[in-house]
Amino acid sequence: MTRDKRRSASSVRHANRLSRRLLPVFATLGLVSCTSGDIMEVRPSVDLDPQSASMQLPQMDVTSPASDMAADTWTGEFTPEPAAPTVLAGYPRLDSPSAMIEPMPATELACRNELRKLGVQFQELDPIRQSASCHVDHPVKVSRIGNVAIKPAATLNCQMAEAFASWTRNELVPASRWRFLSGVKTIRQGSSYSCRKIAGTRGTPSEHSLGNAIDIMKIELQSGKEIDVRKPGLFAFRKRGLLNTVRADGCEYFTTVLGPGYNRDHADHFHFDIKARRSGHRACR
Repeated sequence: MTRDKRRSASSVRHANRLSRRLLPVFATLGLVSCTSGDIMEVRPSVDLDPQSASMQLPQMDVTSPASDMAADTWTGEFTPEPAAPTVLAGYPRLDSPSAMIEPMPATELACRNELRKLGVQFQELDPIRQSASCHVDHPVKVSRIGNVAIKPAATLNCQMAEAFASWTRNELVPASRWRFLSGVKTIRQGSSYSCRKIAGTRGTPSEHSLGNAIDIMKIELQSGKEIDVRKPGLFAFRKRGLLNTVRADGCEYFTTVLGPGYNRDHADHFHFDIKARRSGHRACR
């Protein structure tokens, strides 16, 4: 019995010594296993009833521009600003009578058919209405008459274009073939439609202001020869003969034919127009 008590007391002392040695180790392990989440996270141990659990906090009504922008960005939708209304004040309605295009008169349609028969290449232009004295209701831009180029293209009314095309085909081209054995390549014109007055007058509108006239400066032949309308030299017989012929024959197509020798303003070109005169008089000078 005494021996057993001794053994038991010895075991207790041994256990106490062992526990004193292991106590720091257990303390260290306990600190390591304890995290900040376990310390900071505090959860209530009270269970909420279903009615309390379904309650929601009231939402704040934020109306600042920043919150609106955030909302638009979050939804991914972009709502563009409404476009400014188109202001039509001062402009006629397309369906108004004043804005409707007037039909071309029958005389103008017939004139264009004649241009096509004469081999005229032309372009329709919008009405020209610069002023009361400068206007062409149905202008055309003539760029070629058969094989003859018009440079630059001439803006004329249709009746003047027809007269000019007839003179070119019936008089100028045959005369150049007869005198120079060559056709006409190009007619150089100096003025067609132009809003201006007659030179030397105070306010009389020129026929150019109605698209009713054209000025011829130079004639280029297919052979490469150039014939300047300016009065030729003393021994330029063929040039003088050609210019005199086409100038005289022009009176059959135009009501006004002016050129070198008439005055200083016409010293370097032929002026052709179809001005209407009461007596039917033609001014060929």
